[in-house]
Amino acid sequence: MASAKNKNNPSAARRAKLEEARRKERARERRSRIVTITAAVAVLAGLVAGGGYLVSAADEKDKAEEQAKTSPVTGEKSWDKLTQNHVEKPVDYPMNPPVGGDHNPVWMNCDADVYTEAIPNENAVHSLEHGAVWVTYNEKAKDADVKALAERVGKTPYSLMSPVADQKDPLMLSAWGKQLTVKSATDARVAQFFTKYVQGAQTPEPGAACSGGVSK
Repeated sequence: MASAKNKNNPSAARRAKLEEARRKERARERRSRIVTITAAVAVLAGLVAGGGYLVSAADEKDKAEEQAKTSPVTGEKSWDKLTQNHVEKPVDYPMNPPVGGDHNPVWMNCDADVYTEAIPNENAVHSLEHGAVWVTYNEKAKDADVKALAERVGKTPYSLMSPVADQKDPLMLSAWGKQLTVKSATDARVAQFFTKYVQGAQTPEPGAACSGGVSK
């Protein structure tokens, strides 16, 4: 009899509907929390995996750079006991382009500088003393190689590039006491030479300026 009264009681019906609505709302909230937690876990897992990949990639890059710095550059020539006197007269260097020896008191700007005309050897050698890599080429070099090497130099502080008409090979790279001939800008030794010798261990005056010198 009481149950029938409840069914016919408008107030009880409203309470029942309200309770049902609250039950459904709690169910939706639970589902929402589950979805949110699941998504958060997935994102966290992705970040962990991505972070692990980035760390791994960075480690591999560091290892590759370290190997490039410690491994000899195949085919390079080396000179030791090069003099470092400052002179204000032309110097007769035993190699062309020169890789060291007496040089002008003022360095050639080598802060990613690309010169399209010949530059004085004596100023360029001073740049090598500061840890620069000097890329040179003659008229036999392919335009595509010259362009590619110019782009590399243009992105690399402590490097410079210029034509040397009378060098024996079309493409040559020089650092203090080091020199390499390559047949193409895509030669893997180009990247190694830059990695190893831009401000490398061979540098007599590491950290010395590569700007504030002469530009022609």
